[in-house]
Amino acid sequence: MKNTLLTLILICFLSSCKDDKKSGKIKGTVIENEAVEAPIEKSKPLKEESGKSVAELKKELISKGYQVFDYVDEKTKDTTLMQQYFIAFLKSGPIRNQNEEEANKLQNEHLAHLGKMYELGYADISGPFGDDGDIRGITIYNVPTLKMADSLANADPMVKAGRLIIEVHPWWAAKGFPLR
Repeated sequence: MKNTLLTLILICFLSSCKDDKKSGKIKGTVIENEAVEAPIEKSKPLKEESGKSVAELKKELISKGYQVFDYVDEKTKDTTLMQQYFIAFLKSGPIRNQNEEEANKLQNEHLAHLGKMYELGYADISGPFGDDGDIRGITIYNVPTLKMADSLANADPMVKAGRLIIEVHPWWAAKGFPLR
């Protein structure tokens, strides 16, 4: 399931990184005017998902150099562990005049890089934006330092070629909570 989701995200990213100003829509995607309702599942407590208590996970993350803090949720009385992640904004770079063959080669290398970051556990999620703005997409890095996130993001072949530039910011999120 993760591989299918990653493949779908990477395919969308492929469409987003090309210079196609004809449409604000992602190529190959049809969105009907329909309401889609999905059941909202309650997230599982952190202990159930990781097998570790919040205190154990906090201690482990701190020992690896991550920035964390916790708080008690007033409503549920559960302890929530917050971790610092890093969001890399992938923005249009100054060199976007590659021919189609070179742009496709760079795109394939870019997707391979993002897949490798995900497989190695450095990136938790990547994806393109659905418009033709200057910010083409994001990657959320799960690494202990800004320096490491910046280094990994700048290793992207699209960045090295100047087709994209990177802007990285620290970002806090609750550990163990899924996207909905």
